[in-house]
Amino acid sequence: MPRLARWLLLSALLTAIPAAAIPAAALSAAYPAAPGPQARLISVSGSAEVKVPPDEVLLSVGVESRAAGLDEARRENDKDVAKALAFLRAHGVADKDVQTDYLNIEPQYSYERDLASKLRPQFYIVRKSIGVRLAKVDAFEPVLAGLLANGVQHVHGIEFRTSQLRKHRDAARALAIRAAQDKADALARELGVRRGAVYSASESYSGGWWRGGGWGNLGGQALQNVVQQSGGNGEGGGEGGALAVGQISVNATVNATFAID
Repeated sequence: MPRLARWLLLSALLTAIPAAAIPAAALSAAYPAAPGPQARLISVSGSAEVKVPPDEVLLSVGVESRAAGLDEARRENDKDVAKALAFLRAHGVADKDVQTDYLNIEPQYSYERDLASKLRPQFYIVRKSIGVRLAKVDAFEPVLAGLLANGVQHVHGIEFRTSQLRKHRDAARALAIRAAQDKADALARELGVRRGAVYSASESYSGGWWRGGGWGNLGGQALQNVVQQSGGNGEGGGEGGALAVGQISVNATVNATFAID
């Protein structure tokens, strides 16, 4: 008999059998019931933190130009962006690690009462952002200083990251699981019971980067602020040891529920 025909025949036979005729043990084995409101359970959470040195830096910087005419403002902006990109290439930053990802054109109008003045822009502001990934942390300070000297006026953001985030998350999760098990064992011991099998578990993560910088930082003052904020207990990386990037945290939390034997 073909497989499909056998399956249809078996389905028809099972449908014809009353539910009471099927052993309860067979049903419970096929569909284990969830614990009821009287179930004996222990619910705990375990957390772990892994400290790692960052091995890459993400920079977001901006170029801003102002001129009476839109075309002039765009030309000036393109000129400054080209200077910044040429500097990055000269310092060994690969093209795949550089991206111009934002463009904004903002006309500025007069606040005079004259309607004609209000409708005619006095000048234009053109802004463009550049994203840069540095694979060497110790290149951060000289590259940022060089960008600020080659057309860049704004530092939007700086992130110290680890490129091995998956590996460090796995390590933090393993530690969090052990912490949850130890906590469940301690609770069971104090309550005079024994921890059983795990019933449910969930996990969450955070960290893996350190962020600094922001809007409004201009010129050399931006570099000074960022270097001061990035101080830490790790070994220095910039020229003369002026930059201490410290370590970044990778955190994991595991929530687990165990049965009580």
